[in-house]
Amino acid sequence: MRIRTKRVYEAAEPEDGLRVLVDRLWPRGVRKDAIDLWLKDIAPSGALRTWFGHEPERWAAFRSRYHKELQANPNAIADLKKAGRGKTVTPLYGARDETHNQAVALADYLKPKRTKKKKA
Repeated sequence: MRIRTKRVYEAAEPEDGLRVLVDRLWPRGVRKDAIDLWLKDIAPSGALRTWFGHEPERWAAFRSRYHKELQANPNAIADLKKAGRGKTVTPLYGARDETHNQAVALADYLKPKRTKKKKA
């Protein structure tokens, strides 16, 4: 599964593959046919989203807390991986900040973890 992130208001492109909304709320003015799948259960909790408030200085703590929520929600991750098996998956977000949002944190969480080789 290849991951790319995109703002939900940007035009769909063939390279997007499976377009998955990862917000708890449906974005204003977005047509239902612009999104392939809505996984609101994979979005950050309302309390975490409110606390974060898209404040860049809270980004590191937000990522850490959101990753813990994702670890506690294996079914949502499994649903995403199943739907995206062998495809490009584009988590979509509504936030204006392209760097500090849940889709970026989710993509980071889904990246394969690299393990360090032990020296012999």
